[in-house]
Amino acid sequence: MTTKPVVLLAEELSPATVEALGPDFEIRSCDGADRSQLLPAIKDVDAILVRSATQLDAEAIEVAQKLKVIARAGVGLDNVDIKAATKAGVMVVNAPTSNVISAAELTVGHILGLARNIAAADASMKAGEWKRSSFSGVELYEKTVGIIGLGRIGGLVAERLRAFGTELIAYDPFVTSARAAALGAELVDLDELIERSDFITIHMPRTPETLGMINATSFKKMKKSAYVVNVARGGLIDEADLDAALRAGEIAGAAIDVYVKEPAKNVPFVGLPSVVATPHLGASTFEAQEKAGISVAKSVRLALEGDLVPDAVNVAGGAIDKDVRPGVPLAEKVGRILTALGGDEALTRVEVKIAGEIATKDVTSLKLSALKGVFTDVVSDKVSYVNAPVLAEQRGVEVELVTTTETEYFRNETVLSGAFANGEVVSVAGTVTGPKLVEKLTNVNGYDIEIPITDHMLVLEYADRPGIIAAIGTLLGTASINIAGMQVSRQDKGEEALCVLALDSALSPEVLDSIKRVVSAERAAIINLAD
Repeated sequence: MTTKPVVLLAEELSPATVEALGPDFEIRSCDGADRSQLLPAIKDVDAILVRSATQLDAEAIEVAQKLKVIARAGVGLDNVDIKAATKAGVMVVNAPTSNVISAAELTVGHILGLARNIAAADASMKAGEWKRSSFSGVELYEKTVGIIGLGRIGGLVAERLRAFGTELIAYDPFVTSARAAALGAELVDLDELIERSDFITIHMPRTPETLGMINATSFKKMKKSAYVVNVARGGLIDEADLDAALRAGEIAGAAIDVYVKEPAKNVPFVGLPSVVATPHLGASTFEAQEKAGISVAKSVRLALEGDLVPDAVNVAGGAIDKDVRPGVPLAEKVGRILTALGGDEALTRVEVKIAGEIATKDVTSLKLSALKGVFTDVVSDKVSYVNAPVLAEQRGVEVELVTTTETEYFRNETVLSGAFANGEVVSVAGTVTGPKLVEKLTNVNGYDIEIPITDHMLVLEYADRPGIIAAIGTLLGTASINIAGMQVSRQDKGEEALCVLALDSALSPEVLDSIKRVVSAERAAIINLAD
């Protein structure tokens, strides 16, 4: 008799989640928040479904010798050690699109609440007061709403606010004007958005570049009647600067759902009457939780049946041909390099070309992995195989997969070409070579190279002349950055040259600016693949 795969429900999930799993699995349950229950229960299971209370760290993953997939019924993965799971060959899946509508609706709710003082008026009534004149508000009609980040959630917010007759303006360096116009929004730069908006809502990823992007300088540029809303990521709005701006009357108010540290305690601005604060409710709806459970249940089925799993957040597992599999992480890295070389310009078209012997096989996973890489560093949510094509569609990015068995130098090669909104076309190629499956960068913008892909890289394009390499080395040495490898390629003597350096540590934008200035580089890009 065939034994059914065992699926452990470590937290309470909806009946619909169990129904989505179907009859082909043995379903067990435990209290995942209780380690004394979790560790014995996880020993012989094939899959585990969790929400946020169960901590699946390296210890738990090591105990689970049969575990093939960890499914998080939600978006965040703070409670899952993804590195330990990947090392153990365990697939990690989540539900990246489950909360987008809920988050967009909460945003609109906060905007309406601020406009009409709903929370403050309710608190006053509950205190036995009748201060009708104290809570006079404003209409949204014909007000200017600035949306920072016009991705999935930002786009849904735009669609909903159009019904109120608002003027929509948006800032997103990775969205084209055509995509913004389709949503009824005018694309502007960040300063103009800050200065013109009556309401500002932010929907950006939390990265070193976006952390504190709304700060004291921003508040001084805003209208005194302006409101700001953040349901995206804690820290995008500088909390100390927000508190100061509210107390100084530089803006009218704020609605905040996310915080730098959560659970949020003793946050000064939370107690201000001009603030509406909620405890990270973006995904806290019945529908979002139901969608999350059903989504990960379907992913578990796929994983345990050996199929490609759309929502895998690491690259383990899936029904991918053994000859194609080494190219999956390579394609993602090539995609990230393409985005880095494009700078702040929005993509309009991506061609994924797979050349060589593997072109005769199903290489869909390489296209999806490449798209995952293209968007990984430009959107707020975790990018997966299933939402990467959706992100491309939402941004109006045309995607084409091309295959050919012909290659000039390598057995197999993945080539990405990206067209950007400014008319520039960037191309990047990579391959996997040798018994150790070393990932190498093989071409950038027509310059032939062959250098291993590392966590930290620097790409420079400049006019070929003596002394450049020495100058680069001196500047990096002064910054205590060691060069692990370097290649220079050129079309001809005295013409344009391309230099690619593999570095032992991250390069700061300040050092990059110095190098770019000294060598008069036409292109200078930092590539950081460490995370």
